[in-house]
Amino acid sequence: MNADAVARIFDLKRRPRFDPLIVHVDSPEKLQPLVEQIPQTAMDLIARFWPGPLSIVLPKQACVPDIVTAGLPSIAVRCPAHAVARRLIELADVPIAAPSANVFCAVSPTTAQHVVEQFGDRLSAVLDGGPCSVGVESSVVSFLDKQPVLLRPGGVTVEEIEVVIGPLKITTADSSRPVSPGQLPRHYAPSTPLVLTDDPTRRDSRVGLLAFGPPSNESGFAAIEVLSERECLREAAANLFAAIRRLDELKLDYIVADRVPEMGLGHAIMDRLRRAAAR
Repeated sequence: MNADAVARIFDLKRRPRFDPLIVHVDSPEKLQPLVEQIPQTAMDLIARFWPGPLSIVLPKQACVPDIVTAGLPSIAVRCPAHAVARRLIELADVPIAAPSANVFCAVSPTTAQHVVEQFGDRLSAVLDGGPCSVGVESSVVSFLDKQPVLLRPGGVTVEEIEVVIGPLKITTADSSRPVSPGQLPRHYAPSTPLVLTDDPTRRDSRVGLLAFGPPSNESGFAAIEVLSERECLREAAANLFAAIRRLDELKLDYIVADRVPEMGLGHAIMDRLRRAAAR
């Protein structure tokens, strides 16, 4: 609720003011003062997935500063699963606007050390709650239209959501004026160029491989990161950003990334890889 404090988030991240933030609450009951109304379908998702990696977009109350929502009449809200995050919100006694703790469009952090490496002494403190258990950002579902719309795939899968509320409309358009975080064409990107491929073969001596499972041919790659030895999508999602960071630190010519099956958390993984590979 403090516009000056929220402005500091944009300044620290070098985030454009047109990219809205997600607001975090410590319990479902804290949602009501922030939004005009909550449809039953949204209540059903909240009952099933909060606390957890699911953000709900609803018309906002006038009390929410426009800087939080980038001037949009809607607000994205979620209740995080981590006990430390909820305790922080409880002690603050206000909703907290919070993006991923990274420089805008860069690879998202999954440990406190990742945050320190990106921001250094620009932050007065880092609260370390341990490594992220999910590894990719929250799913974002909008209830601004008659049919719920998936704005960003994330830690709650499309299949899990549709079991509760029925078919989702899936938005596929990239936007230069996003209505949700994570909708810009290029996002989550390392400094090293990343290329998506169905055939991860050797290209030259300074290429890294980001493999979904054990690669069939390891020869010729300067470095290899395997997301999941057992090809588990949940494990791959948890390891995704840390693996990209390790390859990026090696100053390779480029990174070749395996495609993963687009089911379950595979939707979220492929969304992040496509945006990381965009030019």
